[in-house]
Amino acid sequence: MVSRFESKKRKILEQLNTAASDYHDLSPKGSVDELIMPLIDAINRTDGLVTTSSCSGRMSVFLEGKKRGTGNHEQLYGSEDARAGPGGKGGGSWLYISHDPYKAALECSPDSQYMPMFGLQSRSSTLPKPPDPNTRYIHLKFEPMILHVLTASTDLSQRVLTAALSSGFRESGAVGLAPFKSGEVNPLVAIRSTGYSFDAIIGRQDQNGTNIALVDESYLGILIGIANDRFTVNAERIERLRLAFLQQFAMEQGIPVASSTDTNSNRRKPAWEDSETRKGRLKEEGLARQHALQVIAATTSSEDVSSTPERPTSLGDLFN
Repeated sequence: MVSRFESKKRKILEQLNTAASDYHDLSPKGSVDELIMPLIDAINRTDGLVTTSSCSGRMSVFLEGKKRGTGNHEQLYGSEDARAGPGGKGGGSWLYISHDPYKAALECSPDSQYMPMFGLQSRSSTLPKPPDPNTRYIHLKFEPMILHVLTASTDLSQRVLTAALSSGFRESGAVGLAPFKSGEVNPLVAIRSTGYSFDAIIGRQDQNGTNIALVDESYLGILIGIANDRFTVNAERIERLRLAFLQQFAMEQGIPVASSTDTNSNRRKPAWEDSETRKGRLKEEGLARQHALQVIAATTSSEDVSSTPERPTSLGDLFN
C-alpha cells in the first residue's frame, strides 16, 4: 500500500514536472525560482523528502492592507471584512517584486526611474500632514530564501534541520511531528533565516488612493544597493545549504557533492581542510544536530494531533 507521504510526493513531482508553459502555482510569481532549482532537485531526488513550497529570496515593494483603525475608517476604507491586522498584513498589494538583483541599482542619477517602477509619485515641496492611524504605508523589503520540506519520518526531518542550521538558517524548525490516525509521521521542516532581511517604509497612500513617496530617488537607490548585497549573501547561503544537505544524504543516494557553479565535466573532490578547520566544522555540525533534536523535542511536546493542518502542495512561496 502506498503511504500518505509517497502519494503526496508523487502529486508534487507531477506538478513540478509540468511544462513551464502550463505550470502555475499560488505564489505572486507563479513558478519556481531558477536560483533554488539545484537545491530543490537534490532534495526531491532523495527518498523520503519532497519540497512543498519555496522562494529563493526577493526584493519587493508592498502596500499595506486597509487597517483596523478608528473614527471614520468605515467611510474611508470600507467594511470590517476589508481590514488588515497589525503591520498592515491581510489585504494590501504588491507594487513590485523581483527575485534577482536590480542591475541598475547603483546608477543614482537625476534621471533614475525608481519611483515610476514602484508606482510612486514624488511628494510636494510642502511638509506632509501627520499621518492618522489608518495610513497605509508602502514598504521596500528584502526577504531571504524560504523553503518547506515534507519528510517521511522524524529521523529524516532531524537530518534536514541539521543541514539547515549548520548552513546559517537559524530560524528553521519542524511542525507536524505527531502521528496521523494511520500512525504515519510526516514532519514538515521550514528552512529560513531572518538575520539579513530588512523592511524600510518608503511611502504612503493618501486619502485619494495616490501612492506618495516619503523619500527621494537617491535614498531609494541606496536601499536597492543594500538589497543587491543581500541577494549575494542569500545566494551563497543557498549553495552552502545545498552542500550541507548533500553531506547529510549524498552517500546513500549517490548524488555527487559538487558546486552548482562547477562547469567542469569532472566532479570535484571535497576541498582539503586542516585539522583545526575540520575540528571547527565538526563542532558546528554537532551543535546543529543538538539544536535540531531540541527543536523536534520541543515541538513534539506541544503538538496537537487533531489540529494538524493539511500541508500545502504548491511549490510557490509562502510569504505574506
